[in-house]
Amino acid sequence: MKTLLALCLAVSTSAFAQGGKALTQTYAIDTTATTVVWVGKKVTGQHTGNLSVKSGSLTFLGEEITAGDVVVDMKSLTTTDITDKEMNAKFIGHMTSPDFFDVAKYPESKLVIKSSKKTAKGLEVTGDLTMIGQTRPVTFLATDVKKSDKEVTANANITLNRTLWGLKYGSGSFFKGLGDKAINDDFTLNISIKATK
Repeated sequence: MKTLLALCLAVSTSAFAQGGKALTQTYAIDTTATTVVWVGKKVTGQHTGNLSVKSGSLTFLGEEITAGDVVVDMKSLTTTDITDKEMNAKFIGHMTSPDFFDVAKYPESKLVIKSSKKTAKGLEVTGDLTMIGQTRPVTFLATDVKKSDKEVTANANITLNRTLWGLKYGSGSFFKGLGDKAINDDFTLNISIKATK
């Protein structure tokens, strides 16, 4: 009797594990089809540009993201609004310098996703973002999430207060009298992700 009970318990546990495993799906981010557009604003206007994703993955349990990561290559930073070649190079040189993202010392930024929950507008995602050697919690909305057995696509607009990561250059919150040279604390990352099995 005990043997039969143990056998039934083992079969039930196995079925539960297989059922749970069937619900869990992990997708590798397609770095060639995933885009990151950044937007930074200042008193006199704004700058825009691109960043490349190096690697990453998304793990789903049903329709919610339970884990994942996105690694961004900070050396890929470009600007798309400055057409003059010399001015463009000067701008990128400054953005990658210790005044801003200190790319030589911190060549990567990484988002680690911890959890998500469904809302009326999409998936509310929570995680940790490591940038310029510092890690801070972030929460953002993933929209237009479409998932099949083979691939996932989604969009996200993430607004970050750069000063929380110690990036204070040109911030009116820390330096007075900047006038039209003041740069907004917040900048935005517009991300379009494609991930496949």
